[in-house]
Amino acid sequence: MINNVVLVGRLTKDVELRYTPANQAVATFTLAVNRTFKNANGEREADFINIVIWRQAAENLANWAKKGTLLGVTGRIQTRNYENPQGQRVYVTEVVADNFQMLESRSARENGQGGGGYTPSSQPNTANFGGNQSSQPQASAATPDFGRDSDPFSGGTPMNLSDDDLPF
Repeated sequence: MINNVVLVGRLTKDVELRYTPANQAVATFTLAVNRTFKNANGEREADFINIVIWRQAAENLANWAKKGTLLGVTGRIQTRNYENPQGQRVYVTEVVADNFQMLESRSARENGQGGGGYTPSSQPNTANFGGNQSSQPQASAATPDFGRDSDPFSGGTPMNLSDDDLPF
């Protein structure tokens, strides 16, 4: 049988970390996961998935992830039941996480940028490729164009290579 779950979403609130009487760490949290389709009004809805994670991974998650963190989770679905104080049987279905991965940097999250990505450096490009011993800093574009239709060889300055730099 296969019982495998992979989710990517954002934490709806800070992780709740508790300890069992046997001193095992257990953390519970809810992940908001966008649906792949839009509703009749053209709006994207989300599912709110309850997740449990145990031991060291639970402590790490509670220490590092905060509300709004973009998180990847792998695990399995589990159903349990218990009797509430009113004597009713309550069934709970949740994801038991085996592993998690934070999917954006802290600086990207704090700056409100989604998904990370390239951040241009304010320093000039002074890389010394091909044995070029020039002490002059070379000009660099502020942000490279990684688009599909961009030509990486147009408009640049030619490289200064000698025959000694070539391996053939």
